[in-house]
Amino acid sequence: MAFATFQPESRFRRSGIHVRDTVEGYAGQTPGRAAHPDAVMGTVTADRPLAAVFLLPGRGARLFSRAMNPMLGWGEYAPWFHAAALSGATSYAFDTVAGRHVVLLFHGSARHAPSIAALSLVAANRALFDDERACFFGVTVDPEDVRAGLIAQQLPGIRFFLDFDRKVSALYGALASQSEYRPHWLVLDPALRVAGRFGIDEGERALALLRARLAAPADGWAPVLVVPDVFEPDLCRHLIGLYEADGGEESGFMRDVEGKTRLIVDPAHKQRRDYLIEDETLRRGIVARMNRRLNTALERAFQFTPTRIERYVVACYEAGRGYFRPHRDNTTKGTAHRRFAVTINLNAEDYAGGDLRFPEFGPRTYRAPTGGAVVFSCTLLHEAMPVTRGRRFAFLPFLYDEAAARVREASNPHLGEGVGEYRMRGPAAAGAKAGRKPGRRKSRAPR
Repeated sequence: MAFATFQPESRFRRSGIHVRDTVEGYAGQTPGRAAHPDAVMGTVTADRPLAAVFLLPGRGARLFSRAMNPMLGWGEYAPWFHAAALSGATSYAFDTVAGRHVVLLFHGSARHAPSIAALSLVAANRALFDDERACFFGVTVDPEDVRAGLIAQQLPGIRFFLDFDRKVSALYGALASQSEYRPHWLVLDPALRVAGRFGIDEGERALALLRARLAAPADGWAPVLVVPDVFEPDLCRHLIGLYEADGGEESGFMRDVEGKTRLIVDPAHKQRRDYLIEDETLRRGIVARMNRRLNTALERAFQFTPTRIERYVVACYEAGRGYFRPHRDNTTKGTAHRRFAVTINLNAEDYAGGDLRFPEFGPRTYRAPTGGAVVFSCTLLHEAMPVTRGRRFAFLPFLYDEAAARVREASNPHLGEGVGEYRMRGPAAAGAKAGRKPGRRKSRAPR
């Protein structure tokens, strides 16, 4: 696929055309008014002439008065998507890159002069993109970029999305119409919010913003709840004893593969061993404690009343082989019902490392005292940091309600082989004051 003639800014200026509706300003900005006072000057705004438009083949060359999707503005959250990555995953999950600054370059095709200049600028500033603090993603809609070797993945930090169906470009407003492409830069913060948007000819300003943000200290707080004294010390010791008597089994994680939620075991992503509590009397005792000592805090902090628990697992992270890389707990069809994750530490004083971290909110880590819980939304990106000394034991349930239970049951057709089906059997688990039994599963439960 080839592009038609590239249209430079000078042509628009000579013709007196200003593209007001095609290039949106910041959210809520009225054309003709100044941008947000905190906005980076030089960012594309509604009154600025469009610096560059690629005309896609097979359509008449024309200006389009309204975008198919508006371009993102300052402070807006970048949409999540899955797309093929050059020399990488065929369905790369963009939400997983949160926790570092991200530069997105919608260059469209690497065969045009402005795109060549922009990509050369990225190469000249290669050291900025280390995957720890910042990363770069180019977005191409031109298969010739790959065939001609005009773009290449360079790890760490440099990747490209192959947007040949133009879905990502349309989602982000780069596709002005079926015949027009609007190349531009986006600088995103670690929560994947727009810090600045720039025309493709403003790469120096985009990278200057990135440098300024990298130099600023990051010390945010994640929206998590820490509740002490959920389990008494004797119960914590008992649960650890059950694990040690059994030894546990290797723990995996869920991933959607070819439309089915499947259990994946990958030591590069997660190393942990789990013991599943099957004693119904012990389960009911755990439910009763959570009802009395945890649920009220959850209701007051998040206005959520859990009625069901998924899994009764004692987990062990061991020094040298205990961690869980950044992930979200409800991004597959088989886990979409999960609402809140709970980590109840069983021996907080006996290990080093192993704390929880929420990369979208900065480097701060979280650890509840022995018997205490950290509770957080399953949608938050989080990781269990590597244990560097001793062993960390924790009880790790997920909480949800009746509406979510119906979602879980409806997801049964999407579960892969070996992932247990779920059937509702009336109200149960975390919010039921009588502590009635939850719906039971067949086969192995999602992790």
